[in-house]
Amino acid sequence: MDNLLVELSNTEFSKALSSKAAVPGGGGASALVGALGAALGLMVGNLTVGKAKYADSEPQILKLMDEAEQLRLRLLELVDGDAEAFEPLSKAYSIPKDAPNRDEIMEKCLKDAAAVPMEILRISCKVIELQQGFAELGSTLAISDAGTGGAFCQSAIKGAALNVLINTRSMKDRAYAEEMNFEVETLLNKYEPMAQKVYKEVYERLS
Repeated sequence: MDNLLVELSNTEFSKALSSKAAVPGGGGASALVGALGAALGLMVGNLTVGKAKYADSEPQILKLMDEAEQLRLRLLELVDGDAEAFEPLSKAYSIPKDAPNRDEIMEKCLKDAAAVPMEILRISCKVIELQQGFAELGSTLAISDAGTGGAFCQSAIKGAALNVLINTRSMKDRAYAEEMNFEVETLLNKYEPMAQKVYKEVYERLS
């Protein structure tokens, strides 16, 4: 791709997302939402550090912030990473069905296309864990941002999961596909309730 998707303006990105172009799609959008979730956690951290009231928890907050920043940057990379992995697959679908190497090409493209949203899913799950810390230790003036970040990351993992499954369902290597599907299910079962818990606890503290 000539231009990085993450360098587009919000208006340009949403317009590209709404078009019939193969990319960006749900995987890249999930990565961006996950990055925004991480950024909201960082916002909580930045509004907490340096405040005397939270001096005791500052070392923990700084550690959370360091981890969240690394994850935020990686998720932004995966906005374009998802597009780069999916484009070959979109082209592979046009290969004639009687072509002798079509199945081999399709299988590789499907595995590559599934690998990126799987990483988006794994990383967004890590952000949810951090969001718990931001909500518990961060400034009470910014807990709404921690709750919002948790909600964003819940959306990110659900979106990423679907973008793994849309590829595994077409794989010929069913053992490989089922292994990925099992990881998706395992991560969702653990981290979706965790994200909901962060949101619910923040909601209850504010209501």
